[in-house]
Amino acid sequence: MKVVILCGGKGTRMREETEYRPKPLVNIGGKPIIWHIMKIYSYFGFNDFILCLGYKGEMIKQYFMEMYWRNNDITLNITNNNLICNNLKEEQWNITMVDTGFETLTGGRIKKIKEYIEEDEFMLTYGDGLSNVNINKLLEYHKKKGKIATLTGVHPTSPFGILKFKDGIVTSFSEKPVLKDIINGGFMVLNKKIFNYFPEDDCAFEEEPLKNLSKANELAVYEHKGFWTAIDTFKDVQRLNKLCESGDTPWKVWI
Repeated sequence: MKVVILCGGKGTRMREETEYRPKPLVNIGGKPIIWHIMKIYSYFGFNDFILCLGYKGEMIKQYFMEMYWRNNDITLNITNNNLICNNLKEEQWNITMVDTGFETLTGGRIKKIKEYIEEDEFMLTYGDGLSNVNINKLLEYHKKKGKIATLTGVHPTSPFGILKFKDGIVTSFSEKPVLKDIINGGFMVLNKKIFNYFPEDDCAFEEEPLKNLSKANELAVYEHKGFWTAIDTFKDVQRLNKLCESGDTPWKVWI
């Protein structure tokens, strides 16, 4: 089963980093975001990836072509230009990288990789979200529901403290609590029938395709109550790097 990762956005809310590189290559704990996402899927046995490239996509291609010498100690024999990676940590990844356009919206990017989807079902996620969601249980749930699409629903954390009050007096204060509402956390399983729900023109996947699936009663949600985070801003990068420094990395299911 293919794993499609959306990697083409400009990441304008993270301009401190994305001015120089695409968001999926922003480092978390010394490794790019995209590497962490692929390690999550790989842990559950999914190693066949399709990356939807766009903004600075050539840098993502370059990273994976150079990944082994970047991520391992090396010995270089200058005389014969022979490079040896010491203590080589191999990944069993097959990666198809597709240029889906500089300005293309998420729906348009997915449409452009249709020819690479051979199986009836495939997985899809965003290139800026980390989670410890159990991918195998997600897939099992998708098959059980029998719908065209299943997304992972997560409970976001409020960016603000929440006050409760009575008669003008605060009765409780919660600092950035987990909200009861559920949002789309990515980590989706889709049937190829999904392509019938795309308009001819470019579109955001979250608009017409998902809304039409919902109207047709073909959109299931797998509720995940564990760790999940989006990486939208430079503050998110700083927060996750602090977690790495402290050793608190719940998304690293492969460790």
